[in-house]
Amino acid sequence: MSLSFAAPDDLTWSPDDAIAALHADPKFGVAFTDHMAEAIWTADGGWHDDAVAPYGPLDVNPASAVLHYAQEIFEGLKAYRHADGSVWLFRPDCNAERFANSARRLALPVLPEEDFVTSCLQIAETEARWVPDAGKNGEKSLYLRPFMIAYEDFLGVAPAKRVLYSVICSPVGPYFSGGVSAVRIWLERHNSRTAPGGTGAAKCGGNYAASLLAQEEAYAKGCSQVLFADAVEHAWVEELGGMNIFAVTKDKEIVTPVLTGTILPGVTRRSILGMAPDLGLTPVERRLGVDELLDGIRSGEFPEVFACGTAAVVTPIGSLVDESGETTVKEQAGEVTMAIRNRLLDIQYGRVEDTHGWLRRVC
Repeated sequence: MSLSFAAPDDLTWSPDDAIAALHADPKFGVAFTDHMAEAIWTADGGWHDDAVAPYGPLDVNPASAVLHYAQEIFEGLKAYRHADGSVWLFRPDCNAERFANSARRLALPVLPEEDFVTSCLQIAETEARWVPDAGKNGEKSLYLRPFMIAYEDFLGVAPAKRVLYSVICSPVGPYFSGGVSAVRIWLERHNSRTAPGGTGAAKCGGNYAASLLAQEEAYAKGCSQVLFADAVEHAWVEELGGMNIFAVTKDKEIVTPVLTGTILPGVTRRSILGMAPDLGLTPVERRLGVDELLDGIRSGEFPEVFACGTAAVVTPIGSLVDESGETTVKEQAGEVTMAIRNRLLDIQYGRVEDTHGWLRRVC
């Protein structure tokens, strides 16, 4: 039986002026809305107790399995307000598919994709007053964070027999506070984020925890993010700590590393590949060598490089930094990069026709 995530009639909301104050300058992932969607899974009862409930702390025992064995997964997607006041989600079916795949890899129960989408639609509709207008920079939205955690109290290495699923929401502005500007990226050839046979294709916290040491080193070197090489040969480009990467060729190809099981299949990445022909671009998925990327930037074969993800949308890369020095990209916020960024945002905010059928109306 499908889950409904119904909201009770007695829910309460923050005053409109308090919400408006947060909308004026929303920081990424700092403030949260009044409610959350939730459901419980048990080995003997399946999925049940689905509802929209007041946002608040979780009752997590110190012996909870998630704290000791990191059996958890999450997703990220956004709700966008269009000029006519309507609210829309962007490709929630893709997030549902990836969430199911992540659950399988982490030995968690699979939430049916239909139920995942329903939970996102229901919480977005409940919290519709929290969805900001796009704003003058055109990037304000409501960020949805679905997650699933082992919710059983035991100290034994085994899949949990009780699991919590929830969706929380946060009004957000641009991921990078400086707006659209080219970023410096630290090229990490030694510490790895994921490895073959590991959890690289799953969206789980352990992958991000593994990236934090290199991220701290990047900050110390004046860089905003880390680009990781593969864990075996340390010679192939994989992804940033929280984003996928594209290189634009002088012949208008957009090249991104092929998915090998060690790279997260980003929804934004997938969308860029899908809409590239609309912009006269040729999408290419293949292995991309670290040396090839650096040499291509220096020679002009790759005049533009950019990163992409749900949080940051499309971000131009200005330079790559490693032990040998800094390699500067010729076109810091190039024509192709900005065309892709603008088209994607225009689709999400309803400023152009959604010819791909990617939008799902909330209310």
